[in-house]
Amino acid sequence: MKRILIASAAVLLIAAPARATTVVLTFEGLGNNEQILNFYNGGTGSLGSSGPNFGISFGSDALGLIDEDNGGNGNFANEPSPNTVAYFLGGPGDVMNVAAGFTTGFSFFYTAAVQDGTVTVYDGLDGAGSLLATLSMPVAATPQNGCGGGDPSGSFSCWAPVGVTFAGTAKSVVFAGAADQIAFDDITLGSATPGGGAVPEPASLCLLGTGLVGLAARARRRRSRS
Repeated sequence: MKRILIASAAVLLIAAPARATTVVLTFEGLGNNEQILNFYNGGTGSLGSSGPNFGISFGSDALGLIDEDNGGNGNFANEPSPNTVAYFLGGPGDVMNVAAGFTTGFSFFYTAAVQDGTVTVYDGLDGAGSLLATLSMPVAATPQNGCGGGDPSGSFSCWAPVGVTFAGTAKSVVFAGAADQIAFDDITLGSATPGGGAVPEPASLCLLGTGLVGLAARARRRRSRS
């Protein structure tokens, strides 16, 4: 009987990180272009920044990016949470690992240009194992130069909410698209609504702005002229 009770307790401990409560990753507290790494896993990002320990880690290509209006070189505006988003400059995209796994749905906001993005959910770490779900993130849902107000400036100004459900236990998610042309914020485990709250009214669709630069391109251009 004692062994059964111990085994049952172990199962409960393992199941706890399956997100009975909502967890929201806002990426606030990361440095500009800092690798996220173990920022949400009891460790730090590549520049030494630390966040809450949610048992969630990111691949080396996943970076935090701070809005240019707040001292970074992010070319975005109207971000769902204060100043920082997640994006990538190369590799397969933003790979998120949840070692203990999670079975509830999850959600997030994204902004994109140039090409549609995709999110894929797997039952193994690092985008391995069986595919549990695939979701498209169309550029048309986030028209650039079409969302005014909020932040003073930023070409990537429209953010679309996305939620996904799946059967089984997920251990990794790959957020992909064109490098330096797609970003994510308020990644939420335990809720089909990003941030765990109400979703803002969607902006009216408009044509994609011509000459759109990358999410982190402004500072690079300034450096090349100096």
